[in-house]
Amino acid sequence: MKTAAEDGGRINQWTALRVIAQQMNRICGATLLLGLFGLAGCAAQAPPRSQPPEAPPAQSSAAPAFFTETGLASFYGGAQDGNTTASGDTFHQSAFTAAHRTLAFGTVVRVTNMNNGRSVTVSINDRGPHVKGRIIDLSYGAARVLGMRKDGVVPVRLEAFPGDQSPG
Repeated sequence: MKTAAEDGGRINQWTALRVIAQQMNRICGATLLLGLFGLAGCAAQAPPRSQPPEAPPAQSSAAPAFFTETGLASFYGGAQDGNTTASGDTFHQSAFTAAHRTLAFGTVVRVTNMNNGRSVTVSINDRGPHVKGRIIDLSYGAARVLGMRKDGVVPVRLEAFPGDQSPG
């Protein structure tokens, strides 16, 4: 192998390539570091994530029920589907509605099946029941939620809360 002096002062090709590679490694490393610092700076400036809204408190703890009643509930459906209710609404068996003897039309009532603890909220839009010993007639849809379709008649608790009612 010739020395640089013997080669007329020329540097070996491989040496030149090695020097260029080292310089490129330094430049790439510096660029990579600057890029990472830049990204870290952007991440630090990201806006905070918004928190999901909190669930409203349970209705029973917010205000006491203004109406409660316990007794037997029954349901009606298919044969009356499409008929006009006492309030003038069209009865839909899948809707969450009910008939009560005295509550005002539009009153929203929580009905709880005392046998299994299931509840449903219904709106009063009809008069009834017309059978002695029962306090409410539910639509088929509400009865399905309460799990009372097979039994037909079940003990229930009715509760009406001020916050559930429409203003007016």
